[in-house]
Amino acid sequence: MKNVYSVGQVNRYVKNMFVQDFFLQKIYVKGEVSNCKYHTSGHIYFSLKDETGVLSCVMFAGHRRGLSFRMKDGDKIVAGGAVDVYERDGRYQLYVKEITLEGAGALYERFLQLKEELEEMGMFAQEYKQPIPRFIKRLGVVTAPTGAAVQDIRNISMRRNPYLQIILYPALVQGEGAAHSIAKGIRMLDEAGVDVIIAGRGGGSIEDLWAFNEEEVARAIFECRTPVISAVGHETDFTIADFAADLRAPTPSAAAELAVDDYRSIVEAAAAYEERLRRAMWGRMDLLRSRLSQYQMKLQYLSPESRLRDNRQRLSDIEDRMRGAMELRMKEYRHSLSIYLERFGGLSPLRKLNQGYSYVEDADGRTVTSIRQVKTGDRLTISVTDGSMQAVVADVREEERGQ
Repeated sequence: MKNVYSVGQVNRYVKNMFVQDFFLQKIYVKGEVSNCKYHTSGHIYFSLKDETGVLSCVMFAGHRRGLSFRMKDGDKIVAGGAVDVYERDGRYQLYVKEITLEGAGALYERFLQLKEELEEMGMFAQEYKQPIPRFIKRLGVVTAPTGAAVQDIRNISMRRNPYLQIILYPALVQGEGAAHSIAKGIRMLDEAGVDVIIAGRGGGSIEDLWAFNEEEVARAIFECRTPVISAVGHETDFTIADFAADLRAPTPSAAAELAVDDYRSIVEAAAAYEERLRRAMWGRMDLLRSRLSQYQMKLQYLSPESRLRDNRQRLSDIEDRMRGAMELRMKEYRHSLSIYLERFGGLSPLRKLNQGYSYVEDADGRTVTSIRQVKTGDRLTISVTDGSMQAVVADVREEERGQ
């Protein structure tokens, strides 16, 4: 009996044959793109065709990072990948990992070789990069005089700073003599004394952009004393000019935004700084006024004049208290004196004399209080209320008197 196999077994066997064929695991196929579809998942489904046949192809989203252009029907490409069988459908297809435009492969090799040579010379070294000045007055542009690139640069630059002077060098950016024209424009604008130079063009294929991959342009950028911004209109790939320039912009519009500061933002920032400065000054003045007021109050409290005034008032109060105390003491002394006077008045000799008594002294001035102090013939002085008189003792008698 003949061996019978399932469809899946046959497809699996055929797939294993493809897997074991080393030639099919890394193959490059050239042809024209047809039925190109970008799936929402990020995968690209297309076919390659020539005059002899058609080959189904798929590029998964994970391999799209190396695709530098948006593929479309009619493009002539070289697709690299592996041929394998999709078991469910039983058909084989090319699983693509890299895509280049036909004819661009040799140019890309030249690009890598020149990039390596110039990098070894140090032309891409970071220490040679010049900073882009923030505020510029004159902008130099090296690009084609017609086309979207120059219009984008002009519109964005004048919108951001209407006082900017733009000097355009109309250069060839594609075809024979383009590299020499671009290099010459960079040198002439450098001699003209502009502040920043933008060198670039709109997007295109690698052939269209090749003038910016020439060594002559790279050397002109490297030797330029003015900062140079490269503005070739492609965002994924780099040109030699991008590596040599002081700054790389993905598009001419982005280059204009990087080179020209927004005048309105500067004015608004200056106004904001002025307002902040004014508020800070007024706040500082209020703080200083408050401190000055505190110092004035403190000075009034601690000033010599205030202390003198306080001391003067204190002395005045002490003087009043002393005067009151002295008057009170004088009053007490007067009262005591009047008592003493009254008391001594009763003992005063004058008062006794006024009462009819007299005062007797002998010739030596001694008070005579007893008859034993005199004898007959002694001279005595007798004092009375209105005067004194001299007397001679004529007789002395002793008498008994009660005590």
